[in-house]
Amino acid sequence: MPLPKPNLYPEFNIVRLSHVELAVTDLARSRAFYVDTLGLQVTDETSDSIYLRALEERGHHCIVLKKAGAAEAHDLGFKLFSEEDLDKAEHFFNGKGLPVEWVERPYQSRTFRTRDPHGIPLEFYAEMERLPPIHQKYALYHGVKPLRIDHFNCFSPNVDESVAFYNELGFRVTEYTEDASSGKLWAAWTHRKGGVHDIAFTNGIGPRLHHVAFWVPTPLNIIDLLDLMATTGYLPNIERGPGRHGISNAFFLYVRDPDNHRIEIYCSDYQTVDPDLEPIKWDLKDPQRQTLWGAPAPKSWFEEGSAFAGVAARQPDLTASPIIAP
Repeated sequence: MPLPKPNLYPEFNIVRLSHVELAVTDLARSRAFYVDTLGLQVTDETSDSIYLRALEERGHHCIVLKKAGAAEAHDLGFKLFSEEDLDKAEHFFNGKGLPVEWVERPYQSRTFRTRDPHGIPLEFYAEMERLPPIHQKYALYHGVKPLRIDHFNCFSPNVDESVAFYNELGFRVTEYTEDASSGKLWAAWTHRKGGVHDIAFTNGIGPRLHHVAFWVPTPLNIIDLLDLMATTGYLPNIERGPGRHGISNAFFLYVRDPDNHRIEIYCSDYQTVDPDLEPIKWDLKDPQRQTLWGAPAPKSWFEEGSAFAGVAARQPDLTASPIIAP
């Protein structure tokens, strides 16, 4: 199936991804991982929630950890350009027959929840409480020195359908993997903010959250994190990497939090601002697609993900298989 042409004038303006809420089973363990080990900053803390931001971010939070009985993923949050865009977005989703529920969210202006056609829970708002800048308060920098949330990656049961829907929202494809035998998409990377992706889709049992990624200054920060995790009890939490992706050219590391949510640490991808930028095509069997240096990902990377609360996942329509590490 051919890629849809970029929609440069969507019905409403999504600025970027904003935040994610993760259900965790032990707040103290999660705090030790996200704050003491990764280095995210606490902006609020209650008996059942921890709000975190990264060091370059001015918005109140990029991740919310919510205590729950089971580890799940909740809403993926996106910031809109204006309050007017919020009303336009409500009209768009209503017109698609998708649910719109206005909700109260701490530190956010008017916010509504909806779902994409596969069931991924989405949250839209226009304004979040601003905090003073801390990017030059270098005494706060520790762990992997996370600067900002960078992207989401989700398992999709039909990547072609996911790309077509998010294209309507104005997301543009930067890179994609095609199954040569069927001509169908196996994965796609789409953006709003001018990086390689705000949200990507990987063929698999879905919808499920594959990972949340944080941008860090340099590959050396990733090496420092590996040394820290390897000597503080987190060795089993290191899943994949370090390495350099063929897709996106980014230096990466994948780790698991105490509830097995997957976190990517990510840096050095490239700018994608030009509206006529041509997407880069990869073949599913190209050994440099996953890792430029040729090392394939482990089986867990293709099979395991965080369930979205209340959403039934299904088998993918495409049965093609990538190269998997033995």
